[in-house]
Amino acid sequence: MYELLQKLHSWWAYLALILLFLAVINAILGYTGKKLFQPKDLRISLFALIFTHIQLLLGLILYIVSPLGLDSLGQMKDPAIRLTSMEHPLINIIAIILITIGWSKHKKVANNLKFQKIMVFYGLGLLLILIRIPWSSWLG
Repeated sequence: MYELLQKLHSWWAYLALILLFLAVINAILGYTGKKLFQPKDLRISLFALIFTHIQLLLGLILYIVSPLGLDSLGQMKDPAIRLTSMEHPLINIIAIILITIGWSKHKKVANNLKFQKIMVFYGLGLLLILIRIPWSSWLG
């Protein structure tokens, strides 16, 4: 089960990152182009939100069953173990909280500021996710 969850978490990350990247680019283009927030913009942002939340759920389940997750918490001297047991989960939870805040805030502002909220909060979330991906195990 662990191997299946690990592969699913890894492959779903590609989808979540692509959608999150598209949402940020769409928000930047919409904000700088002073466009109105259309239903397609809403869908792009919503799908990015949904896919990142599914990724979080997969990651939390994987964290519980993984030998590199909960069981290795407290082994802070090894950078690789520290990354997978503490830094990666904590920073990604913060990133998804920021994305969720961006989604919530965009609903409460006038049309011309919706892109700005998505751009800022989704952009910060994307940045945090990218800096805490365990690239050596993901690409290797």
